[in-house]
Amino acid sequence: MQNQTQIFGIRAVLEAIHAGETIDKVFLQKGLRGELFSELEAVLRANAINSSYVPVEKLNRLTTKNHQGVVAQISPIAFHDLEDLVLNVIESGKIPLFLLLDQLSDVRNFGAIIRTAECTGVDGIIIQKKGGAPVNGDTIKTSAGAVFKVPICKVDHIKDAVFYMQASGIKVIAATEKTNSTLYDVSFKEPCAIIMGSEGKGINPSILKAADAKAKLPLLGDIESLNVSVACGAFLYEVVRQRL
Repeated sequence: MQNQTQIFGIRAVLEAIHAGETIDKVFLQKGLRGELFSELEAVLRANAINSSYVPVEKLNRLTTKNHQGVVAQISPIAFHDLEDLVLNVIESGKIPLFLLLDQLSDVRNFGAIIRTAECTGVDGIIIQKKGGAPVNGDTIKTSAGAVFKVPICKVDHIKDAVFYMQASGIKVIAATEKTNSTLYDVSFKEPCAIIMGSEGKGINPSILKAADAKAKLPLLGDIESLNVSVACGAFLYEVVRQRL
């Protein structure tokens, strides 16, 4: 598998998409016009590829090459299909354990979570196509290479993944302080998926509402929350403790 690379130029990015490359994100120059540029925009929409419009200065910082107003980042990993992954895990006979990350934005937290997930036997991590931390060089580094070992799925909306887990007989547990139950009150011995929220906002209220159970970490100090990767580690090791 390759390390994340950049490709630039409208035609080059179009060819990469048509060749089936896993594109993580495409940066497009604000205000750019033209037939070929419009074709690229249509292809990005049709393939649901994460893209954003940025000033030319941002593109110039990303690359010194002649980018023609377009820079794409190729993901270092191939993403898995959620339905196939869940089915394969269930059919394997093991008790499923999944992680759903709701708009987690810091790549170092993301990498640290992937590393802990690999150490605790997580079967797959589900992230949203837009709004979350990318899988890039920093993710690889902080995951200590675990990003190549734990299957990662991208979905349009985390809520879709929640409903699919529930339909597959997998209990969805939200890690949130908005509950009286601690993680020690919850049974993780059955098939389950744990939702971790973003660093600033936590779990989206509509996703929180859809969860089967909520659990928090008891905090004995004055600070009201833990770093999300540390909290995730505590939850995953409670799963390990209960299942051992």
